[in-house]
Amino acid sequence: MVEISDADFDAMVAEEYEALPADMVRGLENVAILIANQPAGERPRLFGLYSGRPLKTRGVYGYGELPDRITLFKNNMQEHSPDLDALRLRVRITLVHEIGHYFGLDDARLRQLGWA
Repeated sequence: MVEISDADFDAMVAEEYEALPADMVRGLENVAILIANQPAGERPRLFGLYSGRPLKTRGVYGYGELPDRITLFKNNMQEHSPDLDALRLRVRITLVHEIGHYFGLDDARLRQLGWA
């Protein structure tokens, strides 16, 4: 298990997001990326969670609508990462996985693409 500060984790997430291919993030609109710790005992244990309506099933955003959310669970990622390189890879995979959900991809398709 690797442990890093919240500030260093925030920086890692920002770096990994910025390093994603432009065509992968170009269509993201009104999406907040949040960092949290999943409460102990909550099941299933997740690395990330997309909350919102996938792009392919929605119309146009209305006035005052809250953004969709991608939440990254720092504690679970740290627990399953033996070192910083593994943590960085886990952050990248989780970001891509949750962005995939935003675009309407299900877990089966994300597994086929290697992002699960």
